[in-house]
Amino acid sequence: MPTKQAPDAAATAAPAEGAGLSRRTFLRRAGAAAGAVVVVGAGGVSYRAYDNGVFSTGDGPAYDAWREWDRGDGPAALVAAAVLAPNPHNSQAWAFHVQDDQIDLFADHDRSTGALDPFGRELQVGLGAALENLLLAAPAHGYRAVTRLRPTPGEPVHAARVELSGGARRRSALYEAIPHRHTDRSPYDSGPVPARSLAAMSALADDLPHARVHWLADPTQLRRTGTLMVAAAEAVTRDRQQSVDGFRLFRSDWDAIQRHKDGLTLDTQGLSELTTVAAKLLPSYSRANGDSFWVDQTRDVHTKTAAAYGIVTVPDARDDAQRLTGGRLLQRIHLWTAANGLSLQHMNQITERADRERQLGLSRRFGDAIQALVPAGSQPLVAFRIGHPRSDDGRRLSPRRPAREVIA
Repeated sequence: MPTKQAPDAAATAAPAEGAGLSRRTFLRRAGAAAGAVVVVGAGGVSYRAYDNGVFSTGDGPAYDAWREWDRGDGPAALVAAAVLAPNPHNSQAWAFHVQDDQIDLFADHDRSTGALDPFGRELQVGLGAALENLLLAAPAHGYRAVTRLRPTPGEPVHAARVELSGGARRRSALYEAIPHRHTDRSPYDSGPVPARSLAAMSALADDLPHARVHWLADPTQLRRTGTLMVAAAEAVTRDRQQSVDGFRLFRSDWDAIQRHKDGLTLDTQGLSELTTVAAKLLPSYSRANGDSFWVDQTRDVHTKTAAAYGIVTVPDARDDAQRLTGGRLLQRIHLWTAANGLSLQHMNQITERADRERQLGLSRRFGDAIQALVPAGSQPLVAFRIGHPRSDDGRRLSPRRPAREVIA
């Protein structure tokens, strides 16, 4: 459930500050004059084009999971669907144990996002999203599934057990949307999301205990929430450890993408095709430039073009079972948008700061602010924006580890 832009990543060596034209500077210029061509020497450009996979977007083993997700059979095929779920900074902090009659889902805390998620809120939500994909895949492959959350007392890494038995084959619209769901960070078209669509997404929670979605869609709410999103993004970048932990998962070259099969890439930043290609040809940017780019995008693109914000709520946002259930609802909503012509972007900077405040004993600036956005008696779990897609720029594939690499 990646929320942060050009920070999400395993850092590569960056040029010294101010050396040449930074990617951030280029991205700003390209937005104003997309037709500009930067000539830096044919040999250097050719090498960087190869090294950064300029002409290989979505190719290679790091993307095979998207093409193979529905080809298999047996319980492992359910995991192939599960691994396409959104998760924090595309860290994919999950592992599966597969038997003929059950699948166990575990948290992989070695893949946590550190100071961005000090109490595992986003990690558990990501596990819940993977669980939802798995449960949607079960009837599509002829299984009846019964789920138990937190099945092993005293083992916090054991998130869920899904018991399988024979059942009728049935493919749902949400299941069919799994390979089409992508976090869309591009600008959205203007225009509100119809109330009937918001109601349909709210109804996806009807059979889930505790989890609900609260919508913020009128102009006053949009301005207030957008301002808070920008302030939280700025606060994350000022927190050195949060900044470092975010940048650690950014994959800036082709070899790193294919080797790790995780993290965020330039392809997933919602930039136009021309701007993405040109950015790949430039030297790798620094963490500071990546942070500035993310704040700029949050202020000038994401919050400016949001048609509505949604906040998934639960009674107790510190309860892991409720976090898992909230993740299931979040994934249902995201799949519904993919099936119904809308876009969605996860935006967790407010809750990331709220948890960091709690960890460090700071004043509850962001914790209190986001709590004030949701109904009394509920607690905010995760937030996102939705809107009408303007192009396909925000729907490029993210790298994924295939099922065979996450089955223990």
